[in-house]
Amino acid sequence: MRANPAWARRLGGARPEDLKRADDWRRLPFLTKEELRDAYPLALACGGAEGYRRVHMSSGTTGNPILNPYTAHDVAQWGEVMARCLTAAGVTREDVVQITPSFGLFTGGFGFHYGAERLGAMIVPVGAGRTLLQLKLMRDLGVTVLPAIATYPLRLIEVAREEKFDLATLRLRVGIFGSEMWSDELRARIDRELNLTSYDIIGMTETGGPGLGIECARRAGIHVWEDHYLVEIVEPRTGTAVDDGAEGELVVSTLTREGLPLVRYRTHDLTRVVSRARCDCGRTALRVDRLRGRTDDMVIFKGVNFYPRQLETLLLRHAGLGHEYQIVLDADGGGERLTIVAEAEPGYDPSVAARIKRELHDLLSLSPEIRLCPAGTIERVQGKAVRVVDRRPRA
Repeated sequence: MRANPAWARRLGGARPEDLKRADDWRRLPFLTKEELRDAYPLALACGGAEGYRRVHMSSGTTGNPILNPYTAHDVAQWGEVMARCLTAAGVTREDVVQITPSFGLFTGGFGFHYGAERLGAMIVPVGAGRTLLQLKLMRDLGVTVLPAIATYPLRLIEVAREEKFDLATLRLRVGIFGSEMWSDELRARIDRELNLTSYDIIGMTETGGPGLGIECARRAGIHVWEDHYLVEIVEPRTGTAVDDGAEGELVVSTLTREGLPLVRYRTHDLTRVVSRARCDCGRTALRVDRLRGRTDDMVIFKGVNFYPRQLETLLLRHAGLGHEYQIVLDADGGGERLTIVAEAEPGYDPSVAARIKRELHDLLSLSPEIRLCPAGTIERVQGKAVRVVDRRPRA
């Protein structure tokens, strides 16, 4: 790793000898997404004399993208942490792993590929899309492990139903899902329909891709690989550290990445420290909770703050509702209107709309319009599901 004067400036001249205790780290300034965007393309990069071997890019849609250049060491580090993640989920060299995240500037596909390759497992590198082909290959090749963005299994289930594909012919046993917030209720539906056990994996382009941490077989928190990543949980407004168990914003520092090192990077993800004790699985890495939302995904409607995942949890508890929904915000004659659009299965009980409205009022003091529509009404997009449609004029 080479020195970069831009880092020296933004760290205020801090030197290695200034950091003798863990508390000293908290005196360093936070790194923000805006700073990484402003550094486009490589102003904060620190590649060594050997140069870069790869570049990946964030999937954000506003402003400059965030580029993460990888040295040869970074590519190897990524393979190592991904192999750990797969092992924690019970994957072995005897498994067949079908990779459904895309290969390209998005980090998902390559990360799973490298990890499975390290384990010696058979890889089916399909990438994104072609869902009916995905199902056929899973069946015909005896696929046992399914990595995916969290909502893609729902698309598999939908296409199987439309094409009368028998999901019972699959041999899936492990699902490794991430990249999106997904509730316990959504997890239960996926596990039941696909007859597998799902594991939540975290990571992002800025940290080098998926591999920052994963659940183990106990599914009692996400193990973070502390020899590669230092994590803090801070109060989002003040940036001060919160006690273990209290919810706050995840802050990540990369300890072994070369191309784009991160020092106290504010991820916007909300979580909490579950435990620092040895897990029943034997691992000693600290565990954080599954990500509960993002500070920048919070919806504000008439003074009420809420997160899409809170609505998802409530909706999926009702029989007869599908997994697709949208939160639509409109201007209404100088005021604002909130509509929850949710897909319903044939033969659903129409009174469910009134129950949902009552529960939303009790839980969040919201009184939205509830609009139930047939399955397939909400547009499916490749990649992350669109949960919030905000049509309100910008101030």
